[in-house]
Amino acid sequence: MEDSTIHKELEAQIEGSKNMMAKASDTIMVEDVSSYPIFVLYRHEVELGIPLKKATNLEEDWHINASTLEEFVAKQIINTDRVDNFKSVYKSPDQFLCLFVVDKSGATFVFLPRS
Repeated sequence: MEDSTIHKELEAQIEGSKNMMAKASDTIMVEDVSSYPIFVLYRHEVELGIPLKKATNLEEDWHINASTLEEFVAKQIINTDRVDNFKSVYKSPDQFLCLFVVDKSGATFVFLPRS
């Protein structure tokens, strides 16, 4: 399946949660927790971030946790020597949500527009 198709499907699945994630992103930045909020979307248990939303139907919905670049580095998901590279591709959190999507095929970063 092509990336744009995956992004559209994912965006449709999380449409009802985007406002909540945008508010959480703003809080993470305003409270100086991090300049790099990351939202972890998963269907099987992961120990990463703070839970924001529990999925009610795992066929159509995602659990969503709020995390940060700093936690990803602390848990060695992003190696310290890759932090500058990550920051260079990270899109403005005022305009985009950074998602770390974990599913049966693996994990990937996705940036979706906030609105």
